[in-house]
Amino acid sequence: MNLRDRIKELANQRKISVAELERALGFGNGSISKWNKQSPSTEKLKQVADYFQVSLDYLVGRSDDKYDLSPQEKIDIGIEAEKMMKGLNDEGSINFYGEPMSEEDKEATLSALNLLMTINRKKAKKKKDMN
Repeated sequence: MNLRDRIKELANQRKISVAELERALGFGNGSISKWNKQSPSTEKLKQVADYFQVSLDYLVGRSDDKYDLSPQEKIDIGIEAEKMMKGLNDEGSINFYGEPMSEEDKEATLSALNLLMTINRKKAKKKKDMN
């Protein structure tokens, strides 16, 4: 699927036309249609990706993961997971079946929290997109 087709699909999912998208983003009439013959600027691609809340990689066909997280969202998840682990530490030693958790086990738990939060954030994006 080429760039223009992917944008048309995203617009259809939002129940808007490509012309409405162009107006919403301040692009000239028919400018997206020309993108099959001439490459758009990175800034215009970013605007479209932001509008549909998808990654640039998805938009240009480098990924099929429509709900990939932005770098900032990944940072936010890491911060939240760290806060959760700190909260567990502040309430006393983290125990696993009554035994104190090793640093290695704490790192594994933190990684699992990051993964779980990433999956949930992607599900939330998907749910928001379907509404």
